[in-house]
Amino acid sequence: MADALLISGWIRRPDGVELFWERYGSGSAPALFLHGGPGSGLSSHYRSYFDPNLHTVVAFDQRGCGRSVPSVVDDLQSLVQNTTQRLIEDIEALREDAGIGRWLVVGLSWGATLGLAYAQAHPDRVSGLVLGAVTTTSRDEVQSLTQDLRHVFPEQWGRLAAVAHPVPGERLVEALYRGIISPDHAERQGVATAWGEWEETHPSLDANFVPSPRWQDPRRSLEMATLVLHYWSHHAFLGEAGIMNQTSRLAGIPGTMVHGRLDISSTMSVPSDLSQSWPDSTLIEIDGEGHFGEQIFRTVKDAVRQMSERP
Repeated sequence: MADALLISGWIRRPDGVELFWERYGSGSAPALFLHGGPGSGLSSHYRSYFDPNLHTVVAFDQRGCGRSVPSVVDDLQSLVQNTTQRLIEDIEALREDAGIGRWLVVGLSWGATLGLAYAQAHPDRVSGLVLGAVTTTSRDEVQSLTQDLRHVFPEQWGRLAAVAHPVPGERLVEALYRGIISPDHAERQGVATAWGEWEETHPSLDANFVPSPRWQDPRRSLEMATLVLHYWSHHAFLGEAGIMNQTSRLAGIPGTMVHGRLDISSTMSVPSDLSQSWPDSTLIEIDGEGHFGEQIFRTVKDAVRQMSERP
């Protein structure tokens, strides 16, 4: 690439997946950035959290999305090998390929879940965690976002349920997942469109919310909806309690969590409960913002620098 501070490439994994990665900066403080979604993919915005003179940052398009191949749009069978455990293995492969011993892990939204799961699996490889819009993707969180928010947005939730066609005893997220992996492409796209509308609904109580153009792109919306529903219907492959079952493995890892008080996509109870069982963490609550916002961005950026400058 033309920018001397940015290089990119692909790494091939043993199961045939090829992951697109970027390495940004030339500093002495190594960091890993984990994008949200699941399935949102990388954008250049992640670089703004880091100082290229202080950091060397590894970031990548997670399995099934972005420039990594195959995309779940083209190969639904690849979902079998798309799990949190495989993503953790991918992160380790990228770390070893970059020659990094330990690094600061920065994750936003779903990236927070993945960062926590990675730190629990490899605590010796993590120098610290900075997490924004914190999620743990537990059963309760998935239930809240896909079911309980009908009390806040009844009309929009009704439209989503009408597309899902749940059978008796089936959770909405399971019905949506059944539709998004249908062999009928029109059905898949219909679920993706409905899911995109829901994704643009539940953050909307925040006055700072701006709709994302990504849900207007049929291919991208199908990619993201497929991966979100895949991970959410399986509780991120971490069991029903997930992250909260292994918080003891975070002992000794310093962490900063930044969360908007108006976030109903992932309520304040999520980082609050986590902070109580992770004594090495600090929770910063941002009044007046939801899942993301300018103050959350600035606070995460400041936390990244402070964590990187720790002795």
